[in-house]
Amino acid sequence: MSDVNIWDYHPRAGYRQGIDLIGYKVEATDGPIGKIDKHSEEVGSSHLVVDTGVWIFGKHVLLPAGTIKLIDTAEKKVHVDRTKDQIKGAPEFDAAKYGGEPTYLEQFAKYYGRPHM
Repeated sequence: MSDVNIWDYHPRAGYRQGIDLIGYKVEATDGPIGKIDKHSEEVGSSHLVVDTGVWIFGKHVLLPAGTIKLIDTAEKKVHVDRTKDQIKGAPEFDAAKYGGEPTYLEQFAKYYGRPHM
């Protein structure tokens, strides 16, 4: 079991506090998945909310900061270490539950905390 927190940015990802990631394109290991709609820098629960657009019919997905492998500020792209299928299979982001249920993020930690290929 790894001691890496899925909600923390990797030290080599290129993240700097205060970077506005909204509007950045998101690239899975096998291609683009959408654009960042929201992002949180909250310690212990940093994450992105990605609007997948027509790719999976307007679904919004939540990606913990620990899935980010590189932030390219010049290209305005965020590269994540998951495939499109892994992201597509994630629990759907629900804005209503996000703010109201204290344990809401746990389902994402369980899903993304699994070893990835």
